[in-house]
Amino acid sequence: MPECSVVRKSWGELTTDELYSILKLRTDVFFVEQRIDEEELDNRDQEPTTEHFWIADDRGVAAYLRVLWDGEASHRDAHRIVGRVVVRGDRRGEGLAQVVFAEAVERHGHDAMLLHAQEYIAPLYSKFGFEPFGAAYVEAGLPHLSMYRPGA
Repeated sequence: MPECSVVRKSWGELTTDELYSILKLRTDVFFVEQRIDEEELDNRDQEPTTEHFWIADDRGVAAYLRVLWDGEASHRDAHRIVGRVVVRGDRRGEGLAQVVFAEAVERHGHDAMLLHAQEYIAPLYSKFGFEPFGAAYVEAGLPHLSMYRPGA
């Protein structure tokens, strides 16, 4: 796994350049590459409890995820929801998703966590203690699994 510095910020701490780079990565991958036509900007990014984690290089954000807080647990006791996990195409295969994901779990692993994984990437999340529950389903036109990790 590469040695990379993970940045963590809330909405109010993001610079306009950081925000642009995050949104560019997310739209390049989710809209252009994966052709997901569902709402990307869902107003959850700007909530005061949302945390943005990313790794940047000289081209901008290379890997990203966000951690949401939901007051109502949607599964068991999980209030933390990991989402929008994405790696720029030219940096895939370097382990960046593992690095940024490990940072989020390190920071919030004491809380139960939930995520909706694209089915092909579920083995990555299993390495961090997430277990699938329920049947596979299609979300945004892609096969997904709901995954849960109890708090430590």
